[in-house]
Amino acid sequence: MIRGTIAVILGGGKGSRLYPLTKYRAKPAVPIAGKFRLIDIPISNCLHSGVDRIFVLTQFNAESLTKHIVQTYRFDAFSRGYVQILAAQQTLENTDWYQGTADAVRQNLRRFVGTSCDHVLILAGDHMYKMDYEKMLHEHIQRKADITVAVLPLERDQVKEFGILKTDPDGRVTDFVEKPQEKREIDAMEMDAKTLQASGIQALGQFHMASMGIYVFNKDVLVESLSDESMVDFGKHVIPASIGAKKMYAHFFGGYWRDVGTIESFFQANLELTRESPEFDFYDEAAQIYTHARFLPGSKINSCIVESSVLCEGSVITKCEIRNSIIGVRSIVRSGTKISNSVIIGADHYETVEDQCDFNADGLPAIGVGQNCVIKNAIVDMNARIGCNVKIINQQGLKNYDDSNYTISDGITVVHKNAVILDDTTI
Repeated sequence: MIRGTIAVILGGGKGSRLYPLTKYRAKPAVPIAGKFRLIDIPISNCLHSGVDRIFVLTQFNAESLTKHIVQTYRFDAFSRGYVQILAAQQTLENTDWYQGTADAVRQNLRRFVGTSCDHVLILAGDHMYKMDYEKMLHEHIQRKADITVAVLPLERDQVKEFGILKTDPDGRVTDFVEKPQEKREIDAMEMDAKTLQASGIQALGQFHMASMGIYVFNKDVLVESLSDESMVDFGKHVIPASIGAKKMYAHFFGGYWRDVGTIESFFQANLELTRESPEFDFYDEAAQIYTHARFLPGSKINSCIVESSVLCEGSVITKCEIRNSIIGVRSIVRSGTKISNSVIIGADHYETVEDQCDFNADGLPAIGVGQNCVIKNAIVDMNARIGCNVKIINQQGLKNYDDSNYTISDGITVVHKNAVILDDTTI
């Protein structure tokens, strides 16, 4: 069953909702939890599920994603496993870039059909969750399904942001609406408690089922479904068109799941990791999240106050206060600084003394956070240079704002990658 399955991870969009974190990188390459990348989560889920033939589809800013995958996922000579990047390209047959999730898969069908597989597992590249895909595949085969869609229960006030489906008591999908907005539509998509209970789900006030963007297709069904080139998106076109025409079932999932495709959801998902017992567990040895091995030294903490925070390796933090924050790899935080409810992504290299002297001579601060700064409700992207006496507090209470070195999105200040914030600046 597993040997006859390949995985396709979708990461080809511009990631405009995650801007400016996607200004210089593909969405799946966005750092998460201080040391991982978003792409590490679905790939790790695949490997733990025994699916080791994995394709990642991307088309924007693919350089850092490609570098991360090449450095991280290497299989030995006795394994048939691989993780391959398939970047969008113009060919004689197709001169367009990916037009949607289904179109991205269609443009690479030749690669998938050429592999020895019976099933294609299609995944999103910007979600946080842990799932054993083998269970989903087992249900798919047992039911003799053509398509299986993973779903999870949602509160009523969340349904407008997701594709919502209904099933019969046997789990077969009977209706699907992409992001219903009208009360009438929302009411019509509500499932009854008995149907949910028959599927092993305790309603607990959640009577709507949302698509997780995780699909299992029989290979021949996938090829047939994508033969119509007007079907460019799975959620908007392929899934609705398959109801009744194909044997499509739901796989019910009751665990932790977060869509981190926006700045606000990304920020909240990171801060949730600072809790004493976060729902998403990076400490579970039975289902570890893999990432690039950096061989960094342990973090050095010099006379600091640290509460409910995650400090990643290779950091040097001196005489400062850190509360409810993520401090990423190679972070340098200097004395007198206070950081709260923030995500400091860190740096991808250490500066030499000579480099620091050169930057200082040009009037620029060193990489990291300078002395006597205040950072609150912010994301500081990689390799940012923040001078001394800087306040990043959204002083004017702006909802949205864009500057050359920082962006405010949903009230969260995001300092750009490689940005320079000079001494005594207040944001």
